Amino acid sequence: MTYAITQTCCNDATCVAVCPVNCIHPTPEERAFGSTEMLHIDPRACIDCGACADACPVDAIFPVDSLSAGQREYADINAAYYEGEEPLPVGDEVDGPNFHVWGEPAFERSLPSDFGPLRVAVVGTGPAGMYAAQDLLLHTAAEVTLIDRLPVAGGLVRYGVAPDHPATKKVGDTFSRFHSHPRVRMYLGIEVGRDVTAEELSAHHDAVIYAVGASTDKRLGVPGEELPGCLSATAFVAWYNAHPETVAQGVDLSAERVVVVGNGNVALDVARILVADPEALAATDIAAHALDALRASRVREVVVLGRRGPEDAAYTRSELLALKHVPGVELVVDDHDPRTAAVIDAAGAGDRAGVLKGLARVRADAASPTGGERRIVLRFHSEVVEIQGGGDGVRSVRVTDGGGAGTADLGAGLLLRAIGYRGLPVPGLPFDEASGTVPHDGGRVAGLPGSYVVGWIKRGPSGGIGANRTCAAETVGALLADAVAEQLPAPKGDAKAFRRLARQRNRRVVDARGLAAIDRAERDRGRRDGRPRVKLATVEELVATARSGRLLRLTR
Repeated sequence: MTYAITQTCCNDATCVAVCPVNCIHPTPEERAFGSTEMLHIDPRACIDCGACADACPVDAIFPVDSLSAGQREYADINAAYYEGEEPLPVGDEVDGPNFHVWGEPAFERSLPSDFGPLRVAVVGTGPAGMYAAQDLLLHTAAEVTLIDRLPVAGGLVRYGVAPDHPATKKVGDTFSRFHSHPRVRMYLGIEVGRDVTAEELSAHHDAVIYAVGASTDKRLGVPGEELPGCLSATAFVAWYNAHPETVAQGVDLSAERVVVVGNGNVALDVARILVADPEALAATDIAAHALDALRASRVREVVVLGRRGPEDAAYTRSELLALKHVPGVELVVDDHDPRTAAVIDAAGAGDRAGVLKGLARVRADAASPTGGERRIVLRFHSEVVEIQGGGDGVRSVRVTDGGGAGTADLGAGLLLRAIGYRGLPVPGLPFDEASGTVPHDGGRVAGLPGSYVVGWIKRGPSGGIGANRTCAAETVGALLADAVAEQLPAPKGDAKAFRRLARQRNRRVVDARGLAAIDRAERDRGRRDGRPRVKLATVEELVATARSGRLLRLTR
């Protein structure tokens, strides 16, 4: 029996480090690392030890013979990656007691013996920030100040991952163990530029790492985009994940058709949530207000528009495979353009377009769907020309049709644009308007010694959760190299001075004990409803719960 890596692979390569036979590739040392959609286990070399499954932070690795019907394709995907390659020698084929002949050891975090502890602020508690904090805490004696503008930690893991992907959310458990680390101080609800300045942060720390992500979205730039019912996927995802800055009753699901513009993983996520069985979602941590709205929803069809063909779609093959197995939802392809069928028919088994073979081909016309099974329609070679409607909202979407030769109107009551994220400027830091990132050199902020960036604000909105691990390693490596070279500006204030400053500026700061109180309260609410947790959905609820839980513990 061998193991296989499945849909939820996060690519952070924790599994690579624990494999005793080096059968998981590409590794971070290989050129292909970061360019593949997932990691792969070589079934010829796997010895069934299960170390990779134990280490995986997102529960993506399973024995092949335990895979469900919807997951069995992943065993073939893993094996196909190694076709035509010679298997690595293992066991008796190796001259020595080890299963695998390893290269020379490398110590990337080797520091001078007299190297003192640094005080580092990390702004942002999503995956990028927490991978940076983890690197510092595990490999140095650094003291870390965790800062987030929201009164709860988690970032993209809490507010970006779809609720029906609970395995992916488990990476948050890996990060949460550092929230109460003895060398961590947490200040949630503090915003740089509002409560403290970048200069003040630097004045109280040896270095500052900004992991603020890409919190806004790109625009279509077409007439009608300002109509009610035309929303960003960013806002929709925040709505169903109970982000405290969204309006709970802000999405109208009274129309039978929704158009999603874009064909990346986020587009597939929102399409899937719109037509999924609400009772299945009731077993997740989806926002209570979103669950109520989806139960009352009239949406029967979601049309996902892609500007290019199926061979160039931005979604990953693994996410598309999963979409084929959503219970009660039919996945079909719109064949309005003959180029779509030609590419699918010619695609090989390992091609992204090949996943679409065997799907029904339909035409999404102007009329809204009526009755029948819910479905997701993938429509390629199609762009939005105009969004039509009035004061009451969107009524139809005009799109290119038939290879751009004409247009067609798709009746719809909601349009979600999922065409990419974009970073916002951080007051006090340089900003590149064209790329939506902070200019940097290997993570070092241009012109600001002691300031660093990591994650999407560093490299742009590309790469999933696991990509932030290697990104953080580069940034932390640059920071430590600067520290060893004595190139970091000396801080003027200490940790106590920063604590006083933060609490003077914002009396509603949430610390690690307050965060733990929020976690307990949400899990308690979940247990009452038979759910993993019921999220607190407003800033006021979060802050009040943090305070009450903290006071309760102090009086015991």
